[in-house]
Amino acid sequence: MVSGDDFVTKKFFVFALSIIIVFLFTSCTYSDVAPFESRDYIMGTVVIQRIHHNEAERISGEVNERIAEIEAKMTINKPGGEINLLNDASGEGYVVLGDDTLYVLDKARYFSDVSNGAFDVAVGPLVKAWGIWSENPRVPRESEIDELLKLVNYKDVLIEKDNDRAMLKKSGQVVDVGGIAKGYAADEAIRIYKENGVESAFVSLGGNVAALGGKPDDSPWKIGIRNPKGPQGSYIGIVSIKDGSVVSSGEYERFFEEDGVRYHHILDPKTGYPAKSDLVGVTIVSDLSIDADALSTAVFVLGFEEGMRLMERIDGAEAVFITKDDEVYITDGLKSVFEFKDESKEFEYVEKR
Repeated sequence: MVSGDDFVTKKFFVFALSIIIVFLFTSCTYSDVAPFESRDYIMGTVVIQRIHHNEAERISGEVNERIAEIEAKMTINKPGGEINLLNDASGEGYVVLGDDTLYVLDKARYFSDVSNGAFDVAVGPLVKAWGIWSENPRVPRESEIDELLKLVNYKDVLIEKDNDRAMLKKSGQVVDVGGIAKGYAADEAIRIYKENGVESAFVSLGGNVAALGGKPDDSPWKIGIRNPKGPQGSYIGIVSIKDGSVVSSGEYERFFEEDGVRYHHILDPKTGYPAKSDLVGVTIVSDLSIDADALSTAVFVLGFEEGMRLMERIDGAEAVFITKDDEVYITDGLKSVFEFKDESKEFEYVEKR
C-alpha cells in the first residue's frame, strides 16, 4: 500500500468505481415481480445487477460466477489463467487457448487493427511498467519506455482459430485484454439473462453498462454520462437505451500524481506515455459491450477528429465526445436518444462540428 508519507509528498491514487450514473433505482410498479438488485466486487470493480425475474437472485449468482471465471482466465495481475500462459510463452511457440480467451483475443486484435494501433492488445509491457492498476504506480525512465515500445505491436499476436491456439512472436511481449474483457463479461451477463428467460435486466461493471430490453413498462433505461471534470455523481447528459451497451473512458477514471504531474491510466501505445488527447471523456453506445469497451479506449487515444472518423466507419456503434475545450459532440445516430443535461453549466453542446 502507499504509505501516508507517500500520499502527502509523492503520489496519490484515485479509482472511480463507476464512471456512468445509472438512473434505474426507482420503485417499480410496472411488473408483478419486484426487481432484484445486487452489488459485488469482481474484476477490480463494483458489479451492479438489476433483474426483473422470479429467480433473479439465482440468476445474478450465475452471472457473478461467470464474470469471476472470465477474470481468472484473462487477468495479468494474478498468477495463472490463459492470458498469462500465452504471455509466459512469448517468443517460444503457440499455446492452446479456450473459446473465451480466443474470442476476446481475436476481438482485441481486430480493434487494434481498425484503430491502427490506438488500441493495441500488445500494450502489456507498458501497462506493467507504469503499474497504474497496481498499488505502486511509477513513471518509467524514458530509456525504459523506448525499449518497451519495441515489444508493443499487435501484429505480433498470431491467432489460429481453427487450431484453438495463439502465440506472441517476440520474447518479452505481453498482451493485456483489460481494455476489452469487462465488455465481454457484460455481454456474457446479457446472454445468461436471455437463457434464463429474463426480459428486463441491467448490469454495470464500473464504466461498462449493458441492458437487456427496457424497463418493465417498456420505457428505455436512462444512463447518465459523467461530467469528467466534476465530482462522482455529476453528469453532462443522458442516453436512453434498450438492448444495448454504454461504455465510458476518461482520464479521470484512474490516475496518480508524481512531482506535481498527473498521469492517467490510458496509455498511448505509440508514445508509451498516458495519451495526450484533446478529449477528457468518451462514451460509446453499441450493440455489444465488448466492441464499446475497445472503441472507448481507441477513440480517447486518437482524439476528437480521428476518433470521429473511426466511429463513422464502425457499424452498430455511436459516440459522445467531451473535449478539453468543454464542448460536447455526438455522432448522428445518437440524436434521438441523447439529452444534453449539464448541471455544472460548464459545457457547450455542439450539434454540428
